[in-house]
Amino acid sequence: MDLVLKVPRLNSEETTGFGSAALSYDASPAGSSLSSAGDPNIARPATVEHYKAGMLLSGVGDAIGFRWEFDYSGPAIHKAVKKLGGLKNIKVELHDWPVSDDTVLHLATAEALATEKEGEELLQEVAFHYVKGMKDMKGREPGHSTIAGVSMLKPGTKGGYRIPYNPSSGGCGAAMRAMCIGLRYPWPEELSSLVAVAVETGRMTHPHPTGFLGAVASALFTAYAVQRRPITSWGLDLVKEACPAAKEFVKTAGYAVEETERDWGYFTEKWKWYLELRGLSSGTGPVVWPNPYGPAERDKAYKSFSWRGWGGSSGHDAPMIALDALLGAGSNWEELMNRVAFHGGEQWFLKICRT
Repeated sequence: MDLVLKVPRLNSEETTGFGSAALSYDASPAGSSLSSAGDPNIARPATVEHYKAGMLLSGVGDAIGFRWEFDYSGPAIHKAVKKLGGLKNIKVELHDWPVSDDTVLHLATAEALATEKEGEELLQEVAFHYVKGMKDMKGREPGHSTIAGVSMLKPGTKGGYRIPYNPSSGGCGAAMRAMCIGLRYPWPEELSSLVAVAVETGRMTHPHPTGFLGAVASALFTAYAVQRRPITSWGLDLVKEACPAAKEFVKTAGYAVEETERDWGYFTEKWKWYLELRGLSSGTGPVVWPNPYGPAERDKAYKSFSWRGWGGSSGHDAPMIALDALLGAGSNWEELMNRVAFHGGEQWFLKICRT
């Protein structure tokens, strides 16, 4: 699978090429560079190389986390990683480290965006690629909402990118495949486009707001990384900027408005709760951390983030765990993986970590 993704308005006019053959990566922390509040890298403008790394490492993190996706114990996962020689000795390559359904559908989203189509034409393209991507799911464990949602898509027909409202579709699948939307629409003046595409592509499988707002959060945080916006402000800006924009878009689009408004509150209320927990209600910090905050303590914390005790499995807490990990790890790649990939529950690797 080859992908050419045009990089908008960065330091280079190059395009980036991605293919399945590129999914071989030394998972050691050497050379990693993550943007973080207080990190000097935050002053560096995003480049084509950052875009390439973001796309590649999204697959790397997914492949590593996928091995323990259904493991309940963070400490047990850490022991398993240690037996492998630690993160520095893991080399992610086929066939020992396959990617999950999330990377397949993330690449499908990116392929559609790379066509440079807009509006309904773009959404039809995304639907087409999702249907195509679902043919490559052997051993990848797609979720029920993703399977059901894609099965109802009818690309090429009027409105064929929409499915009926599903009150049980608040899972993390939409968030998993939305990072590249933030790469396509990274600038503040493109917020309305980012929100519209994230909402519409998200509810192709997850029409519940807890589900599709996870896609908004994933795309938004990626855009914020490109902008070099301080990480401490991301959660507040999600609640104050993007969620109201998404709600207004839903009203304007006129699809499942009543059901969506009825179920809207949980996502934003849980995020407000998280921001207060971490001392980020004003968007400035300092971040408040429990002490200690090792693998066992993080498992407990991530369960408290979750809807039903399965950390990272919903649209609200998947990006929440990822942001928590970024806030705590800063520019330390190994510590980031410890927090975001090696925990009990859904190992959701935020695909903006190298951006």
